[in-house]
Amino acid sequence: MNNNDVERLQTYLGRLGEWAVENGMKLNPSKSKAVSFTTAQVNDPLNYSLLNQVIQEASSCKYLGIMSHSDFSWTDHVNYMEGNSFQNVYS
Repeated sequence: MNNNDVERLQTYLGRLGEWAVENGMKLNPSKSKAVSFTTAQVNDPLNYSLLNQVIQEASSCKYLGIMSHSDFSWTDHVNYMEGNSFQNVYS
């Protein structure tokens, strides 16, 4: 990841926001997360925004029922599934 990649992604997010406004689509940036998937140490914050709202940075996210962690570990997903299985058994 370098500054060109960061600027390019922010440009695309800006275009997405403009397209959504032009087409009457409502986006909720507060439901978005910025996650950097890498095994390298990342010290710079991910300062992305959509519709003039900062996208919250996170170390993991849930997408289509799978918990993905920024360092590619499965710990979050296993813990999430384990918690759901106990909840379903004791409900």
